[in-house]
Amino acid sequence: PLCLNQLQKDLEEVKKLLTNATRKRVHDVLVAEKQKLELEIKNQPPPKPKDVAEEEKSSLGGYTVKINNYGWDQSDKFVKIYISLSGVQKLPAENVQVNFTERSFDLLVKNLNGKNYTMTFNNLLKPISVEGSSRKIKTDMVLVMCKKKREEKWDCLTQVEKESKEKEKAAYDTADPSEGLMNILKKMYAEGDDEMKRTINKAWVESREKQYKGDIPMDI
Repeated sequence: PLCLNQLQKDLEEVKKLLTNATRKRVHDVLVAEKQKLELEIKNQPPPKPKDVAEEEKSSLGGYTVKINNYGWDQSDKFVKIYISLSGVQKLPAENVQVNFTERSFDLLVKNLNGKNYTMTFNNLLKPISVEGSSRKIKTDMVLVMCKKKREEKWDCLTQVEKESKEKEKAAYDTADPSEGLMNILKKMYAEGDDEMKRTINKAWVESREKQYKGDIPMDI
């Protein structure tokens, strides 16, 4: 079938010829052709808006982005995870899916600005109620509500985070308090900027001087 643009050009030419036609037979043929063209143009499928066409294309072959940034909070009954996604409120609700288990959830946001977004939390710190958990779509944000099975405070979100914190604590939690302090100072020194390093060096020198004067009996 001819494209809409070509049909419209043909129609314009037929209209021009009609204005110059003096013979009835020619005039009638042109009128019939004009009506035929107008009907054909009317039956042409409307062109898809660019964004709809792009959206359809991306839903078939769009790529998936893993979400790493989030914020979280808790109440007595819920652990709340906040995920920022610009324009998410414009999507159909069924495009934002969350699957819960007793110790995990995964989020899938389909076809947002031509991409799919996923986020998975495995080994949640404590069990949650699958039936009581849900998600809410807000402006530029998805809020995942995990219903706690027991009303208790969570120190972190996952078992992995808990183990990581415990390892870090154990590294500084030694039997000798002064050794623990030294470990903390070394960590601060290693991770600190120039100003932090100068401050620690100054404090170290001053503590050694006091020690030599007998003000501090133990070695820190």
